[in-house]
Amino acid sequence: MDKVFCKNLKEARKSCSLTQKQVAEKLGVVESCYANWEQGGTEPGIEMLRKLSAIFNVTLDDLING
Repeated sequence: MDKVFCKNLKEARKSCSLTQKQVAEKLGVVESCYANWEQGGTEPGIEMLRKLSAIFNVTLDDLING
């Protein structure tokens, strides 16, 4: 997993003042699934990336590349 993506994901979540649990609920996944994305254990699919960018109000490019 790309460390830049993990860092961007965490920063985007924090800038929206959301917990991992809150984001997971918005996405319809369990908290551990979302936490794994931030920690680099697994990576989200394209549909989840789209949802994440909408939740955090950032572009996919910002989320992936910073």
